Amino acid sequence: MRFLLYNIRYATGTGAAFHLPVPGAGYLRSDKRVLARITRFIKAQDPDIVGLIEIDTGSIRTGNVNQAEVIADSLGHYSIYQCKYGANSFNTFVPILNKQSNAFLAAPRVEGERFHYFDTGIKRLIIELELDDVCVFLVHLSLKFRHRHAQLRQVFELVKRSAKPVIVAGDFNTFWGEHEMSLFMEASGLRSANVAGLPSYPARKPRMELDFILYSKGIEIDAFVIPEVTFSDHRPLVCDFHVTG
Repeated sequence: MRFLLYNIRYATGTGAAFHLPVPGAGYLRSDKRVLARITRFIKAQDPDIVGLIEIDTGSIRTGNVNQAEVIADSLGHYSIYQCKYGANSFNTFVPILNKQSNAFLAAPRVEGERFHYFDTGIKRLIIELELDDVCVFLVHLSLKFRHRHAQLRQVFELVKRSAKPVIVAGDFNTFWGEHEMSLFMEASGLRSANVAGLPSYPARKPRMELDFILYSKGIEIDAFVIPEVTFSDHRPLVCDFHVTG
């Protein structure tokens, strides 16, 4: 089975133009050509499961185009998505922000889907996708270290409760280095599919390992690669795996 993880930054593109006329201005405009390139790339990888971080599900930024559904339709996949801030967040009342989401796309039959929420941080969504023989969690952790630490404790509790083998994937924002993950991985028993610790951010000249695909006992990794594409500020992660029991 192939799993593809990608923070697409709302298909806003990269390069100097992203910060014109003011730094970060690119967040306010999406480019259909970038979305088309991302869609073609993902389709060429032929993934069974796709985890998408920073996806716009139909704001004025995209002309009300739901990027999750566009990509899912091209693959013929089932889609599940939700605003990443949580129902009680002020951001859910703000145009554009209330459509900033994370998403799963899946070809295998989905046994269940659940939304969990962190107690701390701005980005609070955890999506749980339950398939026949594995549970996959998608996260986007806080930019603040103390919030990330608390969020990892909550992820640990979810992993511990799962009756099936588990994959935890997402943008962990580990700006202090991969050692941030060591206690969590030791306690949870999860291992990284990225054995070599290859960086995925920033996409043009990666220096940091912010994106992770972690897996539990009962799962074996057959292949792992970080394709050299620059459609977003992150590079995607592609992992082939099988469930052993």
